[in-house]
Amino acid sequence: MQKQEKMIYLDCSSGISGDMTVAALLDLGADPEHLVKTLESLPLDGWKAEISNVTKSGLRVCDFNVILEHDNYDHDMEYLHGHSHEEHVHHDSVHKNGHHGRNLQEITRILQAGNMTPYALELALKIFRILAEAEGSVHGKPVDQVHFHEVGAVDSIIDIAAAAICLDDLQVREVVIPIVNEGQGQIRCQHGLLPIPVPATSAIAQAYQLPLHITHVQGELVTPTGAAIAAAIRTRDTLPEQFIIKRMGMGGGKRDYGIAGILRAMWIQVPEENKNPESLGETGETREAPDDKERDQVMVLESNLDDCTGETLGFVMEELLQAGALDVWYQPIYMKKNRPAYKLSILCKIQDRKSMEKLVFVHTTAIGIRYYLVNRSKMIREIKNVSTVYGIAKVKSCTWEGECYCYPESDSVAELARKNKKSFSELYHEIKLEAEKTM
Repeated sequence: MQKQEKMIYLDCSSGISGDMTVAALLDLGADPEHLVKTLESLPLDGWKAEISNVTKSGLRVCDFNVILEHDNYDHDMEYLHGHSHEEHVHHDSVHKNGHHGRNLQEITRILQAGNMTPYALELALKIFRILAEAEGSVHGKPVDQVHFHEVGAVDSIIDIAAAAICLDDLQVREVVIPIVNEGQGQIRCQHGLLPIPVPATSAIAQAYQLPLHITHVQGELVTPTGAAIAAAIRTRDTLPEQFIIKRMGMGGGKRDYGIAGILRAMWIQVPEENKNPESLGETGETREAPDDKERDQVMVLESNLDDCTGETLGFVMEELLQAGALDVWYQPIYMKKNRPAYKLSILCKIQDRKSMEKLVFVHTTAIGIRYYLVNRSKMIREIKNVSTVYGIAKVKSCTWEGECYCYPESDSVAELARKNKKSFSELYHEIKLEAEKTM
């Protein structure tokens, strides 16, 4: 039986890292045997995965641990915060002899050589691309010249692949992340002691607008891997007003900063009796409540276009409206380097989002589309025929909270204006008055 697609809420009050994410998803119900079997298909040596239950802050949580032939001291608190020179020297030796910095092309080959599903592979590569872009931006290098060190190590490759495999196994397609808590201070990385958030994490947060909250904790709560995973999978930043928790998974982190150190993943659903336009369903798609025709939810899609011709934009608008868009409009904007551009905005039904996206990607130069849900109050409307001395006019009758408002249809007014040789505005006013008398 096909698994049901899920919406999950990631509670990042203790930050987020790769191993915490995998552990939380395993605790949520991802198949550990499938995970390990798929990971073992990757051409990587010198590691093994250990999945167990541990106690953190008195709670039973899942732990996902990648054990390497050579310890990388990733969880040695004294080393990480620069307090042990002897271990610093020892770790540098292990680092130089244990692995080299892999680039994105090498990591892509490793992931493609395994037995990951197309969706899991695409997601894992997306996470690494986000990391490569961040590393490139902070080091001033093109993406194809970035060599990963910490995130190019075997354990980080395993963590990212494992997160993608688990998300695919659970059929997670919507992820809510309202806020991500981060610590402060400094931590040792491949380039020495760096401020927290480390530059790569800061670059990801900036590029993908991750909502960071700096806490009083002295330490790194958000790793670059964790930030990249959050950026890749987050589809919403706001929880439904009402929901029930179908299941919860808790993943424990390895570092001890005197806080819970737990990432919670909750599978959430809106109760059937509360599935109204103010709430989100398990896949983000809502339906109008049968007893409330005056409110619903629709989708807004947006894309900034700085290299599209006017002819193309006109054509795309017609195509979108013919395909069922509720409205389409363009807004003049200025983009980077002060280039004049247009913001394309589309209002559509939630279930039409993908078909709208396809038209935009096929017919414009857009390489990305933002989308979000909006609540809508709307009048109950119907088209009525109104008899006037000039002929039958079509009028839109709109009702809101018992009050009726009449708006003559412009095409109908234009037809009667030509036929009776009357001005459009004069005839519009007369038809409106006649309609208000009869409705």
